[in-house]
Amino acid sequence: MKKIITSIVCISALFMGSVQAKEVRLASDFTYPPFNYKDSQGTPVGFDIEIADALCAQAELDCVWVTQSWDSLIPSLLSRKSDVIMASMRITEERKKRVLFTNKYYQTPARFVAAKSATFEMDKEGLKGKTIGVQQGTIHDTYVTDHFGSIATIKRYNGQDEVYLDLQNGRLDVTFGNSDQLALALLDKPEGANFEFKGKAVTDKAYIGEGTALALRLQDKKLAAQFNQAIKDIRSNGTYDKIAAKYFNFDIYGAE
Repeated sequence: MKKIITSIVCISALFMGSVQAKEVRLASDFTYPPFNYKDSQGTPVGFDIEIADALCAQAELDCVWVTQSWDSLIPSLLSRKSDVIMASMRITEERKKRVLFTNKYYQTPARFVAAKSATFEMDKEGLKGKTIGVQQGTIHDTYVTDHFGSIATIKRYNGQDEVYLDLQNGRLDVTFGNSDQLALALLDKPEGANFEFKGKAVTDKAYIGEGTALALRLQDKKLAAQFNQAIKDIRSNGTYDKIAAKYFNFDIYGAE
């Protein structure tokens, strides 16, 4: 009789565990095409979204999306309003003090973009008195603030799409951001025909980081390990390359 009761308890525990499986809430600001944004129906789309969906399927996780502004992503994660940040967030030493990063899922340098007719250099002399547009709270914001905040006007926006609009309308002299995103969301489009990359690519790890990754709470090591294994798996089984080919004509992952 004792064995029967024990068996019933074990089966019940397994059943309860399956029906109470916790959702993994993935957070993004959805303002960063072609990586993460929403289509006309309000559905999350983009490279980040497809990679996240593939990772969750590979790791057999029940994932759902939640929307948060960029500057609230880490505070909301720490206050348990989400479980994972999946929003093209770069790994930096400063952020590693607050969150646990997975291995990277892509890596690119940062660049300046200005009008083709612009003749000023991307240095303190050239940017003196200029207006630089960046997405608020990003590593790009930190970089231009530290390097040019004393001599230029730094204009900060909630979303990168707002930066492009003001650049096109002449309210900005220059913007600074991920090279791939600048190319795909602006320079490769008709509205970007009058703009181009300026200056050298910025790769300073102190600002640009070690790649782009998912971010979790420091204590969530088990979940991070699941995502790390999933990143490795989709890289090896061809899923990653299949998704990347839909968005990029270059190696977005970068060096191993």
